[in-house]
Formats: sequence, C-alpha cells, structure tokens
Amino acid sequence: MASEDITKLAESLAKTKVGGGQLSFKGQSLKLNTAEDAEGVIKQIEEFDGLEALRLEGNTVGVEAAKVIAKALEKKSELKRCHWSDMFTGRLRSEIPPALISLGDALITAGAQLVELDLSDNAFGPDGVRGFEALLKSPACYTLQELKLNNCGMGIGGGKILAAALKECHRKSSAQGKPLALKIFVAGRNRLENDGATALAEAFGIIGTLEEVHMPQNGINHPGITALAQAFAINPLLKVINLNDNTFTEKGAVAMAETLKALRQVEVINFGDCLVRSKGAVAIADAVKEGLHKLKELNLSFCEIKRDAALTVAEAIEDKAELEKLDLNGNCLGEEGCEQLQEILEGFNMAAVLGSLSDDEGEEEDDEEEEEDEDEEEEEEEDQQQLKEREHGEEELLTPKKIIDSQDSTPVPSPPVDVATFLAFPSPEKLLRLGPKCSVLIAQQTDTSDVEKVVTALLRISSVFKDEAPVKTAVQETTDALMRKAFTSATFNSDAFVTSLLIHMGLLKSEEKIKAVPSLYGILMTLNHMVQQDYFPKSLAPVLSAFVTKPNRALDSCSFARHMLLQTLHQL
Repeated sequence: MASEDITKLAESLAKTKVGGGQLSFKGQSLKLNTAEDAEGVIKQIEEFDGLEALRLEGNTVGVEAAKVIAKALEKKSELKRCHWSDMFTGRLRSEIPPALISLGDALITAGAQLVELDLSDNAFGPDGVRGFEALLKSPACYTLQELKLNNCGMGIGGGKILAAALKECHRKSSAQGKPLALKIFVAGRNRLENDGATALAEAFGIIGTLEEVHMPQNGINHPGITALAQAFAINPLLKVINLNDNTFTEKGAVAMAETLKALRQVEVINFGDCLVRSKGAVAIADAVKEGLHKLKELNLSFCEIKRDAALTVAEAIEDKAELEKLDLNGNCLGEEGCEQLQEILEGFNMAAVLGSLSDDEGEEEDDEEEEEDEDEEEEEEEDQQQLKEREHGEEELLTPKKIIDSQDSTPVPSPPVDVATFLAFPSPEKLLRLGPKCSVLIAQQTDTSDVEKVVTALLRISSVFKDEAPVKTAVQETTDALMRKAFTSATFNSDAFVTSLLIHMGLLKSEEKIKAVPSLYGILMTLNHMVQQDYFPKSLAPVLSAFVTKPNRALDSCSFARHMLLQTLHQL
C-alpha cells in the first residue's frame, strides 16, 4: 500500500466512533480491497472488548478484505448488531456473495446472537441472498429481532430464498425452545412482486411476532397484497404497516381492511400510491372506525379516491385521539370536496392532522367507474391465467388460503409425462420423469429446421435449470442433444437463431410484440455450458457477449449467472 494511502486510511480510522459497545466506520469511504487495506479496521476490531455493534456503512469491502475482517470477528461472541448497509459500493455483484458468506460464517463460528442485521442498499440481487442464507438459518439468528434489506434488488427469486431461510430459522429455533421472534422487517424497493410477497407472507404467518413491516415499491398486486393481509392477521403486535407504492386495487384493499379489523396495536398505515380507489378506501375507513384506537398516521394519498369516499375516511377518524396525520393528497376530491373535508375535520377539532391537498387531481366524471371495473376484470383474467400456467407447471403457488397449514396437502400420484407435456408446461420434475432418454426424445421431436421451434424448446428446457446435480445434468444433456442436432444441420440458420434467442430474452427489440421470458437465470446458466461445447459456433460468441454486457434490469437480477457467462465468453 502506498504511503499516501496509508496516511488517508489512518486519518479515516482516526474518525472512528467508539462507545456503548459500538465500533463505527460509518461513512468513511474506506476502499478495502486486500487484506493489507483492512489492517487498520482489523486491529480496531481485535482490540475492542465487548463489541456489540459494528457499523460498516458507506465503505466498500472486497472479497479478500471481507475474509480477514471475518477472521477478526470469529472471536466476537458478544456482537449483536451488524449495520452493514451500503458497504459494497462499486463492487461486481459476483464479489458480494462470497464476501457475505465469509462474514456470516464468522458470526456463526463466534457464537454470536444477533438482534439486528441491516444489509440495505447493497444491490446484490437474488444471488446475494444466497450469501447470507446460511447465516439466517444458523443459531446466530435465532435471536434476530430486526432484519433490514431495503433496496437490494432481491427480486422474486431472492424473496423466495429469504422466505425459506426465515421459515427454517423459525423451525430450528422452535426446536430449541426459543422460536425466532422477529419484530421489524424492511424490504422496500426489491421487485418482490406477487410471488416473492406471497412466499414471505407464509414466513410472516409462521413467525407471528412482527411489529413493523416495510415493503414499499415492490410491484405487488392484489394477490400478493391479499396474501400479506392474511399473514398480518396472525401478527397481532403489528404497529406499522408500510406498503407504499404497490397496487392494491379494490380487492387488495378490502382484504387488508378485513385484517385491520382484527389488529389492535396499529399506529401507522401507509398505503399511499397504492391505488386502493374509492371502494377500497371505504372498506379501510370502516376498519378504522371500528377500532384502531392507537392510530397515529393514515396515508391514503394518490390512490384515485373520489370525494364521497374521502369524506367517509375523514368521518371515520372522529374518535382517534392519538391521530397525528391524515394524508389524502393527490386524490380526486375537487375544490368543493377539499373544502368539505376540511370542514368535517374542523368539526372534530382535528383540522391540524390533515396534510396538504395541493396535488388534488380534481373531481372526476362518474363514467370512469366503468373503466375501473374493466381494468379490474382484465387484471383478474391475467391473474387467473397465470394461476393456470403455474398449476400446469406443477409449481407450488402459495394462495392466501394456503398460508396457514400449508403442509396439510395429501400426496397424489404423479401423472405420466411425455415430451409434449414437458415442453408445454416445463418443470424439473417432468424433465427427470422423462427418464434417461429425455435428451434423445426431445431432440428427436423438435423440428430443428424451424429456428423458432428450436429457440422455444431451448428456453423451455433451460427454464427448469437448478444447481442440484440431477436437474442440472438433465438440462445440460438435453440442451447438448438438441443444439448439436440443430447446429450440425445444413439448413439451420445460426444467425437467425441467436437473433431470435436475444429477442425472447428481452435483450433485443423486435417489430413483433414478443413477451420476454420471466427470468434469465436458467438460460444464462445453460448458455454458459452450451458455448463451451464443440458444436457451438464460436462466431456467435461476440454477439452474445455484446448483448449480455449491455445494461439491462433482467440481467441485473441474475448477476452471478451473467458474470459466469461473460467470463466464459471472454475465454473462448
């Protein structure tokens, strides 16, 4: 390390805050790449007796530095709070999981009993959740009360991994007589969507001790909201529910309103920008009127609520003595409606709790009710179609009714499987049930003279990819048989194939409206195998590399698989 770097590090470490069992390197912009870079940090950790909280926010920690910091933490059994948000700035996503694994293993080795784990603002994606999965399942987290994972880009896959880890932690800790009693859960801005939210809802229902749930900006629609509502109903200590900027619609709002009737400790409800609409707002108002005597804040801003419904909400808070804020801004009250709202609250001597109405959208025409109904009907049809597809694909869908007692299902015999069934509704189980000749069968029954059919078959095969050996091997062998047949055919157009594949992956635009595959993980991992085989035309490697390198949200959520493929392509 250069002398000027050592000087800079020394100055930063001089700012380190120590006190109350806490060692803080927060906001020092330390760039810890190597073991040598981390020497100063390690020294302070080792010399700190009774370390209970370690703050590493606002720095950047590489794999090698994480390993040596972890070594120092192996002797810190009293550590309870890990404030590790925003500590991988500028790092490749592939660097984050191994760094987290090292740190997590150290906490397990130390015998630490964590109370708080904050990994917010670390854009590690679904792969990153694997990095602390073992930690969450370990005795180090049996005592966890606060889990904060805001703005981590976990996606649906990460949400499912997280939910499974929380359930396992609860199961193991319960077996030891001290069940996991998580109080605060934060996972905003993670693109969890319905499936991720539903998986977490099952975990919440099992845990039952939550006091605060913050899940804003996750693209959750009414099926996911309904699942969460069902889980919240069996968390009687809930005080704060923040689901801002998701999409309830009337169905989700009504489900959540029913849950609110069962809760007694709620202090903060943030359903702003959640499209609860008028009927949903009236349902929530009824719940507020019936109970929620500890309510301090109610946010229903920017929800397309019309005048009469907004006035119903105002009337519902009449006896809420502890209410400090009512936010109905950005709705459709109109000038007269805003005045009436203020008059109602003045009559209760509660005018001070009303927030600004400066962004009111004005009173809408009644004919828009029909448009709302049509939108909801279309949304319902889409959800039903998705449900049918998942049922045919033999994937477990955690509907609200299955959240509790979801393990009471009776096994049913597996139906016979043929190639057509697998390709229509692919699943790992179906591929394996095709037997040892699955690769030959699929290659034989796919018309390799048709590029689109080859692309479709490849995407269906790769969609069931798993890291488990039997499935991984079956996917790779089937891919090899199919693509070897295609690429060795004199009539097969390789350039047209890669173009079509990129379009279906959502990496290349097409004049036709083609729906991209929902997840790129399977196809990226399959391509990583495929490009290394002798049948693959090496002339296609630069094309793939160029498009996989480009910024893309879908690729960002599969950073590990993307990195693996790019690394392989560069080595060709």
